Amino acid sequence: MSREFHIEAQDYSRFTFSRDGRILTAWITSDHPVNGVDEPMHEELARVFTDLQRDTGSDIIILAAKGRAFCAGGDFDWFQEQVDHPERFRDIAWDAKRIVSSLLDMEKPILCRLHGAAAGLGATIALLCDIIVADETAKIGDPHVKVGLVAGDGGTLIWPQLIGFARAKELLMTGDMLTGAEAKDLGLVNHALPADQVDAKLGEIIGKLTANPKWAVRWTKTVTNIPLRALMAQVMDAAIGWESVSNTLEDRREAVAAMAGKRAPKFTGE
Repeated sequence: MSREFHIEAQDYSRFTFSRDGRILTAWITSDHPVNGVDEPMHEELARVFTDLQRDTGSDIIILAAKGRAFCAGGDFDWFQEQVDHPERFRDIAWDAKRIVSSLLDMEKPILCRLHGAAAGLGATIALLCDIIVADETAKIGDPHVKVGLVAGDGGTLIWPQLIGFARAKELLMTGDMLTGAEAKDLGLVNHALPADQVDAKLGEIIGKLTANPKWAVRWTKTVTNIPLRALMAQVMDAAIGWESVSNTLEDRREAVAAMAGKRAPKFTGE
């Protein structure tokens, strides 16, 4: 007999959880106005998907967020700490890999309910889910370059697989944001709908999934993710390594200072 395990909210400070039968929703919930990633959230992201997989009371996961944004990328106070103390950036490399690997290793279907902004790591997490249902006015993009960083935490892995290399490289190198509707047109997300229709669409998809045999669904997903897991093993060490190097550069320091000062950056190429 398998051992019972239930994910518990008291083990997390940046997530809350709700259940509807065998459907478990993990809500990104923080005091940050746009659910920016700080050190505690980064650590919790590195273990929450493993705990969701282990949870014996659920078969399907919805990843959603409280507040006005899904997850708008890195918190700027944390960025400044990383600039001032590069060893802290180095120390999160293992967790950065685990966020991506644990999402791709999940057998349970995971659906993303996307609203507000999903930027940087927030966008990566959304796009690594199996089915993404977005508010058509949501904003999604990977603006790592705008804060002086290589898009090393999974963006360079998943974006080209979804929309092709040419479009992915343009968006990753410019840091441009897309609306949910634009993302749907590119094939980046599955569905983009008015906000008041998102939950109904999620319910429709869940109904289709639960009407099929559970293990057939899980293992079909598992097999489909094999190439992504192999690609992750090929690229993530280099991606995180180059991102760590970019965190030490003068233009990174200037990008963070300019955002803190609400002014235009003055990049030198260093």
